[in-house]
Amino acid sequence: MYMQNAEIKAMGGYLHLQLPKNKEYYPDLIKLNTSRNALEYLLEIKKYSKMYIPYFTCEVMLEPLFKLGIPYQFYHINAQLEPILDFEVGQGECLLYTNYFGLKQAAVKKLSESVNHVIIDNAQAFFSKPLPGVDTIYSCRKFFGVSDGAYLQINTDDRLTLDNDISVHRFSHLIKSIDFGIERSYADFVENEKGLVDNEIMAMSTLTQVILAGIDYEFCKNKRIENFKFLHENLSAINELTFEFPTQTAAMIYPLMISKDGLKDKLIANKIFIPTYWPNVLKWTTPDMLEFKLAKEVIYLPVDHRYDLEDMAYMLGVLKKLL
Repeated sequence: MYMQNAEIKAMGGYLHLQLPKNKEYYPDLIKLNTSRNALEYLLEIKKYSKMYIPYFTCEVMLEPLFKLGIPYQFYHINAQLEPILDFEVGQGECLLYTNYFGLKQAAVKKLSESVNHVIIDNAQAFFSKPLPGVDTIYSCRKFFGVSDGAYLQINTDDRLTLDNDISVHRFSHLIKSIDFGIERSYADFVENEKGLVDNEIMAMSTLTQVILAGIDYEFCKNKRIENFKFLHENLSAINELTFEFPTQTAAMIYPLMISKDGLKDKLIANKIFIPTYWPNVLKWTTPDMLEFKLAKEVIYLPVDHRYDLEDMAYMLGVLKKLL
């Protein structure tokens, strides 16, 4: 029976894009548009008076601090990529720590037990589940083919009222890459990244949620573990990084530090595209600092679900020829 006041439902017409319907990896966390806005959301609620932030981090994490006028102070990390706590986090202050490359979950646990008001940046550690009661931020596009999206765990029941973001205008690089490949779509990717600067806090778009609900997370996770383990077995003997590499972790990348000038450029010339984490660190630090070396000298090799062991062996072969 048709109800006069019921919302009219559109039926028929053309067929829409069909995507699989499963479940998001973090269905119970707060769904937001970007990880920097997840940090802003958290700061809006917690009202911290100051933040301690690592030198070795992405500059976008300063964006919410500038917006909200919150003072900040940089701190150093040691060779284990853990905070050098030569300061005290005061009452009403907080400390931001990055779970580097998804390899520092043990440090996250230790830090959360010893320091009050810790915020964990899991942008590089999507598969590291949040610890109970610990404020934790995730970025989706660092791990999957989406243009935006973030998750937030916050240890309070307070919430902000938000409108949903719209993502359709940000998807050209993802769609083009299917027909044209990553290289010919890169300019669109850069434009999308620029478009995320200074966006207001919004809830995750419906489009991003639908895509995230269709991902085979176990497949993606297992591929990362398998690829990372292969590279570590073959490169650990020459890797100058000394911290522990947990090989059963679904890491973001494989970090390789090796004294070889121009290696990154040579890999890129061989179409193995190596990112820099993060260019801003080179401006914030000096060449004698560990953080400068991590940004300048470490080769960050891809291990994600697009690749299998045959791809890892190919990349390893190219790398060894260049050493």
